[in-house]
Formats: sequence, structure tokens, C-alpha cells
Amino acid sequence: MKLKLLFIIIAISFYSYLFSQNTALPRRGEGSLDLLLRNGRSAKDLPAFERMNEGRFGKNKSLLLGVSYKLPDKKGVNSPGSATPSQRGGKKIGSIHKEPLFGKKYESYSIETNQLAGACFYLVSGHGGPDPGAVVKMDGKELSEDEYAYDVMLRLARNLMQHGATVHIIIQDATDGIRDERYLKNNKTETCMGEKIPLNNVKRLDQRVNKINALTRKAKEKYQRALFIHLDSQGKKKQLDVYFYHQQRKESERLAETMKMTFRQQYKKHQPNRPFSGTVSYRNLHVLRNSRPAAVFAELANMVNEFDTKRFLDVNNRQAVANWMLKAFVSDYAGYKQ
Repeated sequence: MKLKLLFIIIAISFYSYLFSQNTALPRRGEGSLDLLLRNGRSAKDLPAFERMNEGRFGKNKSLLLGVSYKLPDKKGVNSPGSATPSQRGGKKIGSIHKEPLFGKKYESYSIETNQLAGACFYLVSGHGGPDPGAVVKMDGKELSEDEYAYDVMLRLARNLMQHGATVHIIIQDATDGIRDERYLKNNKTETCMGEKIPLNNVKRLDQRVNKINALTRKAKEKYQRALFIHLDSQGKKKQLDVYFYHQQRKESERLAETMKMTFRQQYKKHQPNRPFSGTVSYRNLHVLRNSRPAAVFAELANMVNEFDTKRFLDVNNRQAVANWMLKAFVSDYAGYKQ
């Protein structure tokens, strides 16, 4: 009798354990990808997770507090911290690599996951060289668009590399790495992968697009995406959230929508009293029209609005934008692989 009772207790405990491993309750402000990663799954499980839990989401597929969500099985998953090198050419988890463009403080980085192994990105920060973009004065300092766009771009590049992606940094500055200062000193030392940036606007845009297109012809990765990062210049009173332009192709539009959705989720998590007002739209911009890979053009803020400028003086905000863009790319790539 005692032996039978012990068997029943063990069986109940075992099935309770199995059930707990395949369901999870979301935390406040947590998105689907965050929930999956916290429970040992990866971004490639996101489409399956959404199918398994159809009808259990809030607006824009947000998670509902108190709702238990089903989780995909762990088999075959390279979860963060325990992944092995990907068969697609992923790098060894924990291996150390260097990128001098990140500057001495940040040049070393380790591979955290291989979620983006097999993905290739082309990152372009706006303006550069003889063209600083929008210029404003604050606290007696002259601040230029190209320096802040470049800093965010480098932070994003490092994020992507840490998760196994191939990253081509199109606009480069050998003198400026990732900088934690509030006031980023303006200079004209940026190049287009070593080539002098022309002053003429059309030539400048053609130069970076031609670099991207030449690299795509040699790339082995099927998933290739380009991102152009700018800070806008509108009226001083106009405060802007990040907004996105896409090409007239479904891959570009899907990426832009994924970015908007990700930013909305992160605003809800970190700034619940301030709804995200960023938008997505098609625009026939020169760089979008002529880029071979699916591309998105991101405007991060209004450089001439005092509140927006102060946001980007804070290094934590610049890093947050890079982190949220990483989340969007991980989500988009996961959907692509399904």
C-alpha cells in the first residue's frame, strides 16, 4: 500500500514537472520573445508559440497577465547560455571576438547565442564625412545627427554580432568607437568602408548603396537586411518617436512592422504612461529604391526638438534603441526561417 502511494506521488510530481516545463506565466511588461528566452527557448520558436496560443493574446499579440501560455518543446533548441555551434556556421558560444571599430572599451565581445547565425546585416548611419546632418546647440555644445546615429548603429552592430550574425558596417570611423559620453564631438573622419565620403548628396547615397549591393553579390546568407539610421530634423515643437520607412516589397514592410511592434511593446514595458506613437509607411527614398536586400529606413527622433535631443544625450537610451532593434531583427529572422 505504501509502495503504491509512493508511486502515485512520484507520478504526480513527474507530470507536474513536465507541465511546468511546457507552460509559463508572463511577467508584467514581458513580450512573447522575452517569455520564450526566459524559459530556455529561442527566437525560432516564436511562430510555433503564436500558433499554439492563438486566441490567447491581447492587442498586437501582447501577453496577458495571469494567462498560462503553452511553450514549444525544447528539443533541438539552442537556448541562450547553452547553445552549441550552429550547423549553419554559427560561432562557438562564449568565444571572444574583436571589432576595432567599437573602440578599446567595447572592441571585445563574446558570442551569447547563435539565434542570428545565417543572417547578414548591412548597417548604415546617416550622413557622415563632410555632411553632419542636422546640427543643434545645447548646453553650449554643437551636436550633430551623424555622431548620434553612428553611435546607435555601432551598438546595434555589436548586439547582432553577439548573437551570431554577419554584420557589415558600411559607414566607419576609425577614430570614434562606441562612446558613453553625453556630448559626442563632431568630426569629419567617417568613411564609406575606407573610401572618402563625397559632399554631393546623390554621389554620397550611391556610394553606400553600391557598397551594399556589391557585398550582397558575394554573401552566402539567404536572409539579408539593410538598415539606414537617421535622426530627423523637423519643427522645434514636434516631438517624435521612432518611425520607419520601407520599400515596396513584403520583406521590407514586414521588418518595419516588426520593429514598430517591438518598440511599442518595449514602451509599454518601460514607459507605461507614454504610449508609442511611431509609424510605418512606404517611401520612395533613393537608398531604399536602389538597395538590393530588403531594407528599412529608421528615423530615431527629431534632432531639433529639445526633449528628443536630451533623450539621445543619455547613453542608456541610445543602448536601449539598439537593444530593441536587436529584438526586432531576432523576431523577423525567426519568422523568415519558418
